[in-house]
Amino acid sequence: MNDQNISIIDAAEQFDILEIINRGIAYAIIIAGFLSVVFIFFGGISFILSGGQEDKIKQAVSTIRYAIIGLIITFMAIVIVAAVGKALGLNIIEYLNFGEIVDMIRSITSSANPNSGGIETLQ
Repeated sequence: MNDQNISIIDAAEQFDILEIINRGIAYAIIIAGFLSVVFIFFGGISFILSGGQEDKIKQAVSTIRYAIIGLIITFMAIVIVAAVGKALGLNIIEYLNFGEIVDMIRSITSSANPNSGGIETLQ
């Protein structure tokens, strides 16, 4: 099944194990990269707000360091997963594009709030 317009829930309902594996790994990598970037920002804000206190500066620098290491590991995971997936016949990289990420966010938000059909204007 190569249709990119189905969600992981649709794939699970159809019992397509390859589609579930592809999307699950792709979403895990996307979430790991997103969390790494969030922690880099969090560490930067902590560093700015440390007020010169040595222990808070060390903690902020440690947060930034580990977040950068996590981001590097995420990029390495993309390369490794792509190579292993290609060897096993799984095309995972097709799900790691920006359009797929935006579609995933839209499907999550629309399923969380079914009454929102778009931007409403007041008249």
